[in-house]
Amino acid sequence: MKNFKNLNTLIEMAFNEDLLDAGDVTSEAIFKDEVYSYKLMAKESGILCGIEIFTAVMEFIDNNIIVKNYFNDRDAINRGDIIADVSGPVVSVLKGERTALNFISHLSAIATKTALFVKRAEGKVIILDTRKTLPGYRELQKYAVNCGGGENHRMGLYDMVMIKDNHSDAAGGITQAVERVKAKWSDKYKIEVEARNLEEVKEALKCGVDRIMLDNMSDADMEEAVNYIAGRAETEASGNMNLQRIKSASLTGVDYISFGELTNSVKAFDFSLKEIKNTK
Repeated sequence: MKNFKNLNTLIEMAFNEDLLDAGDVTSEAIFKDEVYSYKLMAKESGILCGIEIFTAVMEFIDNNIIVKNYFNDRDAINRGDIIADVSGPVVSVLKGERTALNFISHLSAIATKTALFVKRAEGKVIILDTRKTLPGYRELQKYAVNCGGGENHRMGLYDMVMIKDNHSDAAGGITQAVERVKAKWSDKYKIEVEARNLEEVKEALKCGVDRIMLDNMSDADMEEAVNYIAGRAETEASGNMNLQRIKSASLTGVDYISFGELTNSVKAFDFSLKEIKNTK
């Protein structure tokens, strides 16, 4: 499994919320040492993401739980598919059920939504995510975007320079902001500048930046900007973008389109974990 830095911390936090000091007062009152088998089933179609995390959650709660996976992350799954078999002490499985389902449902939802956007792009433009992620979940959520065929924008404030309108306005302009960045970092980081109109596009291009974000522009304005840039910098469409605009925006010639909704506005993918037999 990919090494996610925050995963164990997130799992621990989830179980602390669920179990606190008393544990699962319902399951522990009803069951003793019974061992049950369950099936993890997809209740809709999409792209799977988080199956190894599902397994890690179950093993975290009890290493006597055995998860047999039939699909891998990035696989297309259909309604009714059995994704995995789960067997182990019923009390332990029921303790881990909701936390495990929460992870795989959220991540599969992101992967599925991303795949829909990538399909709409038809290879004409690259679909990017943003930093609009849940605290602590960014690495997982951006991994899910990858599973859906999208690419990641910067991971945080630390790995790429992005001069947005607040930066340039406070610095006195795009040129001043870029000059200060280059004086501080030279060419250590890739530089992207947000441009709100063609004049700012021209200014950013003159500064020799790596990428220009065309923010909240119409398709006509973006096409004009792309034609002016003429490959001298990468171009990214952002702001007021949605699934319906992908086709028209891609025809402007932009290299990337970024979407915050890939990670911050998804409906949980529907899975169920159902008991199939008592094995002890």
